[in-house]
Order: sequence, then C-alpha cells, then structure tokens
Amino acid sequence: MITKDMLIEDLVQEYPKLIGPLKMEGIVCLACGEAVWGTLEAQALEKGLNNIDDIVERMNALILEEAL
Repeated sequence: MITKDMLIEDLVQEYPKLIGPLKMEGIVCLACGEAVWGTLEAQALEKGLNNIDDIVERMNALILEEAL
C-alpha cells in the first residue's frame, strides 16, 4: 500500500505500474531525470494538486485490483 508520505523513488521501484496512472493524475515528473523527487504529497503539491488523499486512494485501489 502506498501513502502520501512515501518517497516517489520508492513508489516507482516498488510499484512501477503506477507510473502511468500517476501521470494521468497530473504527477508527471516521474522520469524527468531528477535525482530525488521527494514524497508523493510534496510532488502533488508542487504540481498544484490538492487532492492527494483521493490520488492515494485510487492508486491503492489499483494495487489491490492487480493483487486479485
């Protein structure tokens, strides 16, 4: 399960299939070449997104769907 305080680097490593869905949510700086991206929440706020709890909920739903 992911959380809003999860580091993007860890998220991408652990759940690479979420890269596309996160891009569709507006978090597109997952492959920009930055050495460190920070937390999912920080990245969302930087992109002007204030619905991080909804995003986390949708990403966790996708993880659960895949597990079935």
